[in-house]
Amino acid sequence: MATLNISIPSEMRQWIDLQVESGHFANASDYIRDLIRHNQGEKQAINLALLEGEASGESTLTVSDIIRQQKKHLLNE
Repeated sequence: MATLNISIPSEMRQWIDLQVESGHFANASDYIRDLIRHNQGEKQAINLALLEGEASGESTLTVSDIIRQQKKHLLNE
């Protein structure tokens, strides 16, 4: 495994320590690795959504139409 040394403000270090103390992470490295995994997953999801959107073709709806549909959808939930 590779080693990476970084400098962060003390407030960030305190936050990391709190996450470790919560018991969800074994140590600071475990927390940072988890952040990176989540970020990678988010980037992949965004890329997939962009590709799906591009493949779906051009919409005839206006932005106002889409907003109106979303508002109606939210009210019916």
